[in-house]
Amino acid sequence: MSSPSRRVPFGLVLAATGIPMFMATLDNLVMTNALPAIHADLGATVEELQWFVNAYTLAFASLILFAVGLGDRLGRRTIFLAGIVVFTVASVLAALSTDPAQLIAARALQGLGGAGIMPLSLSLLAGSVEARLRPLAIGVWGGIAGLGVAAGPLIGGAVVEGWSWEAIFWINVPVGILVLPLILFTLPNTLGARLRLDVPGVLLAGLGVLGVVYGIVRGNDAGWDSLEVVGSLIVGAALVAAFVVWESRTGSPLLPLRLFRDRSFSVANVVGFGFSFGMFGAVFILIQFLQVVQGHSPLEAAVMTTPWTMAPMVVAPLAGFVAPRVGTRVLIIAGLLFQGAGLTWLALVMTADVPYLTMLPAFISAGIGMGLVFAPVSTAVLAHTSEADTAKASGTNSTLREIGVALGIAVLTAVFTGAGGELTPTDYVDAAVPAVAVGAAVVFATAAVAFLLPAGRSNRRPEPVVDEPAIDQPERELLPA
Repeated sequence: MSSPSRRVPFGLVLAATGIPMFMATLDNLVMTNALPAIHADLGATVEELQWFVNAYTLAFASLILFAVGLGDRLGRRTIFLAGIVVFTVASVLAALSTDPAQLIAARALQGLGGAGIMPLSLSLLAGSVEARLRPLAIGVWGGIAGLGVAAGPLIGGAVVEGWSWEAIFWINVPVGILVLPLILFTLPNTLGARLRLDVPGVLLAGLGVLGVVYGIVRGNDAGWDSLEVVGSLIVGAALVAAFVVWESRTGSPLLPLRLFRDRSFSVANVVGFGFSFGMFGAVFILIQFLQVVQGHSPLEAAVMTTPWTMAPMVVAPLAGFVAPRVGTRVLIIAGLLFQGAGLTWLALVMTADVPYLTMLPAFISAGIGMGLVFAPVSTAVLAHTSEADTAKASGTNSTLREIGVALGIAVLTAVFTGAGGELTPTDYVDAAVPAVAVGAAVVFATAAVAFLLPAGRSNRRPEPVVDEPAIDQPERELLPA
């Protein structure tokens, strides 16, 4: 085991935690620009195209907090490494898929691996840098996360056109292999409180969210009043409610509900959910618009959205640096308003032959907005969270964001298909406009919620809350003096 007190260069810590996290977040939407090619090659339906994305996000979301619990018991670096290995193997299986069912299964396995990467990345980063550098580190981490998600369509489109859709998975393999020794050298294998793993909580939450998403995805095809859809929605909602009740009563909850006593934590998580719902549901519709309707190649569509995808790389680190000085609320609200304005612009101007320059201001606005939200939300989530709860707090935020992605894609696609949308040039635009407008409305509503965030700035590290479990010795050595 590496010594937790050993200090390594700041850049190496960022690389060891940021590269795997970038790889995992990249695969949220890396398939988006490849969907038309996969549709043609595998004969996938619109419903299956959704599951190519949602199989990943749902497995990711359902298992994040369970992975955090395993990290606390077995070592955070250990589970981080295991997640990378599973993710890499699943990438090979996805690249070798020959029908939609195989690809969906491989994507779900990728999500399982991603669940061991994302939250532990932030926890390992926070524990491996000096306290004075932590806000900057989180800001850079947020920029990498934002870039990973936003650059997914860009990288996916470039690789699909230059090689094949299978290559978007093959590129993960060398990265996954090469990063393992860097992690072993750089990061300590810290432990948290050794609590009993909440398996019932994992099952209730995972199956509940799956039931809700499945019902939404099947709504237009099976009928919103069909037993299949109504039953799925009711059972899913009941399981989610049962999860909340179980978490309030079990002695070792997957999600400690006491964390929600803090207003910054609670509101930041609502913001993360709404932001992901509106923004990435709209991305799913818009990226395909450029190819299906306007006839652009995957690479051309990727380049056209570069102002959107690249802006977070610049804006997010700056937002993370500024957040301790001006507070997270003003940045988050501004970011959501920029995003909502960008999506509204696109919904208003979208026609089959809309010029690129007409869409460009919207892409820039949405990109700036994403950059202003990513890092400050992570900062707000951890603002009043004790060191022992960092991993679970980060895991909760990641879980709700991923659920937001899955529900956003499901709901906005349901709006699209309900309006008669199909993957053809003549039946796309009229249905895409209301779907993007719904995404804009959700983002604006989230901006209103963000006003509930605490105002001002705070650099205080909180004391542990009542009934918080003790910190194991390897973790305690990481705490700042």
